Parts: sequence; structure tokens; C-alpha cells
Amino acid sequence: MMKIPSSEITPESIYRSRRQFMRGIGAVALAGLGLTACGAPADSFVAPEPGAVAGQADELGDPLNSYQQITTYNNFYEFSTDKQAVAPLARDFQTTPWTVTIGGLVKKPQMIAIEDLLRRYPAEERIYRLRCVEGWSMVIPWLGFPLRFLLADVEPQAGARYVRFETLLDPERMPGQRDAWYNWPYVEGLRLDEAMHDLTILSTGLYGRVLLPQNGAPLRLVVPWKYGFKSIKSIVKIDLVAEQPTSLWMAAAPQEYGFYANVNPNVPHPRWSQATERRIGEFERRPTLMFNGYGEQVAALYAGMDLRANY
Repeated sequence: MMKIPSSEITPESIYRSRRQFMRGIGAVALAGLGLTACGAPADSFVAPEPGAVAGQADELGDPLNSYQQITTYNNFYEFSTDKQAVAPLARDFQTTPWTVTIGGLVKKPQMIAIEDLLRRYPAEERIYRLRCVEGWSMVIPWLGFPLRFLLADVEPQAGARYVRFETLLDPERMPGQRDAWYNWPYVEGLRLDEAMHDLTILSTGLYGRVLLPQNGAPLRLVVPWKYGFKSIKSIVKIDLVAEQPTSLWMAAAPQEYGFYANVNPNVPHPRWSQATERRIGEFERRPTLMFNGYGEQVAALYAGMDLRANY
């Protein structure tokens, strides 16, 4: 069963992609990686002043969560199950050198250093809602690039139907991985068409800065219409496979966590309702939106499927 304290179960159209490339962001990101490589503490990254992100709201008019909220309230079990403890524990986590291996059913398998990945795929700003399965949410200005660009470059083979992602396994530096309850390393997966959707990105930063370790540095997946646990952090391996991957949460609690994990207010978690959520920084709960409000873009992916059976 998932270890979530009861205090943390807090009883959420057209997306704004801001598709213009952010000129120079690659240089900023690389400079930030240099700081991380030298062991710069997390508090050496200064929160941007208001106005650093154009619009300051998502396409529904909801304001962005603050940089402080996003970087201090974190689910990252590799470090801790305590959200407020993750950032201090991840403070000195080194993210260079770092390589990502892309293989499996592809014609051009690759091993890419994070610096080369940043140079190859210029970052875009994407303001997305993040809805956690626990019932809380945020609005986050991510920096990243569509995963489909990387997948196209490695050329999936005809038999590839799914994409399997894997997080770094390093219990010495990630103390939460010493918990034998979970089948480490963290694994997640998407159908290939979900992975190729333009909303699906690999994030390398937020608020105009490189990702901090507590947010999944140096590379994390962001799939905004799915519950947040699908957005795997600190990725080291991406494989295209024929069979549906078994994620960490599917293995830990298969009666509670399915493969799809689409945000669905009509399908409760076995231990709490998903009909409402609490936006971090707000007191009142709000209705949860089907597909987290991205149904116009992604509902066709699931046409004809029973979304209760395929939860």
C-alpha cells in the first residue's frame, strides 16, 4: 500500500504552449549545470522576480505557483516520503556528469550526455497544471522540449508500442532508495502515441532556470493530463518496448495504481475521492477537471476505451 500520511491526502480548451523558442536558454541551462557540477547549494539559485514568465497564468487564467512553492513541496520518494524534507536532502545532489541511454526497439540507439541533449533540443516554455494523485495541484512554468523530437531521432522500430523510462539507481546519494518496500529503480511508461503527443515534454528547467534536484534534475518527464507520479524524475534510461511496462507504483499497489493514470474526477482512488483538489497556496478545494483540463487535446487517444477499467 502507498505510504501517504492522512494529513497529506488533502480533502485541477486550449493549452498555452508558448511555442516560441527561448533564445539563449540553452546557454543559461548549461551555465546552471556548471554550478550544479561544482556543488552549488540549492539556495544559490535566486527565485525570479515577478514578470520572469510571460503572462503569469495558465490558459484558464489560474496564476502560477511560486518558485518557492514548486521547489520546496516535492514528491520524490528516492530522497524521502516527506515533501518538505526532499529539498534539504537533495541539496548537494550532483547532476553532472549525467548521461541518458535511449535504446530498445529503435534503429539508432544512443547514449547522450545531458549537455549535448540541451544543445540538441532548444528549450520551450510550457505552462502546465500538475495534478497529484494525492489530491493537490500546482501551475508550473516548465522549460523543456517535446519528447517526440528525441523519439523521432532514434527512429522507433515497427514493433515498438510503449516507452519505458527509468530513474537513476543510487541509494548512497538517494537515501529513499534504501527503503526495501519499493522495487527500485523507479520505472514508468507511456504508450508510444502518448509519448509522441506534443503535450508530452522532457523538462530541463522551470521558471527560466535549470531544474533543481528536488524537481527531478537534470531531466524529467512531464505529461500534464496524467497524475504527477507518471512524470518520472532524474531519468537515465529510455527504452522503446513491445510490452506494457510495469511501473513502480503498479508493482507496489496494483489494486490502486494502473498504467494510464489519467486525471479522472469520476474514478476515485480506492482510499479517497478524485472529484476535487487543493491548489497549493489556496485554502478552498476546486473541482478536478477531466484529463486535468487537456481533454480537447488528448481525449481522442482513449476513444472507445473504458477509462474505469483502464485507470
